[in-house]
This record gives sequence, structure tokens and C-alpha cells, in this order.
Amino acid sequence: MKFIVDAQLPKSLSDLLNLRGHDSVHTLELPDQNLTSDRSILQLSSEQNRIVITKDSDFLESYLLNSEPSKLLIIRTGNIPNRILLELFENNLTLIETLLTRSNLIEVSRTEIAEHS
Repeated sequence: MKFIVDAQLPKSLSDLLNLRGHDSVHTLELPDQNLTSDRSILQLSSEQNRIVITKDSDFLESYLLNSEPSKLLIIRTGNIPNRILLELFENNLTLIETLLTRSNLIEVSRTEIAEHS
């Protein structure tokens, strides 16, 4: 799977996804780095068929209103240490991958991972 990880999330999440065999980029790797606009992220997501991973509710609104991005993984954990976020992904990556193959909107919280249709 191909991902783009938004600025509010650590680059280490993108690194973890790459280590697990995915193609992931973090906004820090883009020309405007963490100042990359939402519009640019959406465009890159569309052009490269990347799943957007973000905490930003603007992307959820865009998904619900405009079906952009085509796939969205929204993080609803609140402020947690990066270590805990990475453990959450590490422990649930197989489930997240499965859900992303059948749904376009996945929500990850501290206690559950939900797919939305």
C-alpha cells in the first residue's frame, strides 16, 4: 500500500510503514515539508494513489463532502506519545491493511479501529 503521512504525525510512523513493506512518504519529505498544503497532499494522494494518514479533521470533511482523498486513515487518539502511536500501528497493522482493502475510511482511536462505509 502507498501512504502519505500528514505533518501532525511523526515521520517515524512513515518509517515504520516503509519497514513493513509499504511505500510511505511523510510531509517532511516533500518540497514544502510540514508546510505542505492540504490541497497539495490531496493532489499527491490522487496522482500517486496514496492513502492519507492524518489527525486533521479538514481531511475528513473533504472526504465526506468531496470524496477526497479516495482513502483516508484518520487518527483519533488525541495527544499520545509517539511510542504509543507506533505500538498501536505495530500491533494492529494487519487489521488496518485488511480494513483498507475493503473500506475507504478507517478511524483509529486508542481503544478501537473502525471502518466506515
